[in-house]
Amino acid sequence: MREVFPDDFTRVRSSLVIMAKAVREAMRQASAALLAADQNLAHGVTVRDAEIDVLYRVVEDRVYDLVARRRPVGGDLRVVMTALQVAADLDRMGELAVHVARSTLRRHPQPAVAPELALLFRSMAAVADELAAKIVSALADQDEVLAAGLDADDDAMDELHRDLFAVMLSHEWPVGVEAAVDGALLGRYYERYADHAVNIGRQVAFLPSGRPAEAA
Repeated sequence: MREVFPDDFTRVRSSLVIMAKAVREAMRQASAALLAADQNLAHGVTVRDAEIDVLYRVVEDRVYDLVARRRPVGGDLRVVMTALQVAADLDRMGELAVHVARSTLRRHPQPAVAPELALLFRSMAAVADELAAKIVSALADQDEVLAAGLDADDDAMDELHRDLFAVMLSHEWPVGVEAAVDGALLGRYYERYADHAVNIGRQVAFLPSGRPAEAA
């Protein structure tokens, strides 16, 4: 990024870091609620989603204000528009955490995850948290290398997603259709969470250099 409006963009980046931390915590809490069938934790995730929405609006307001005052062009305009794309992906990640939490609430007091799938979802939650942690660090430190490496973590999530369906489609699956539908939906939420994290990684890599990160 060229040093045309460093102070202005520092404020935008700061808001993105705060938002990324909130999104990470949302999925951490949603996953904990899911695995423990904890109604209170799940409800807290749905309530605190409003905070992520506010942070999204803060980023939008700061970007639009920057554009109005500085009138950036070319590469500088792409930088601030990329910040909006990052915020949109973060917002979607927050919504996916809410979907996980609502799955817990919908099935309470029964667990939303069949015992046969608990270990897989524990692993998916761990990968999701690692991705979110790296997004926070990449945004805070403007770390292109860390951001570009998120594709490898997404591969781990994709493998877990395949394993999930292998279990549910097995002839030995003992639980029934309803539990399989719940598992499929939840697996999709985690997979999409990871996809949005990878999108952010690619955009973060774009911000400092002015060119997109090369595909892994």
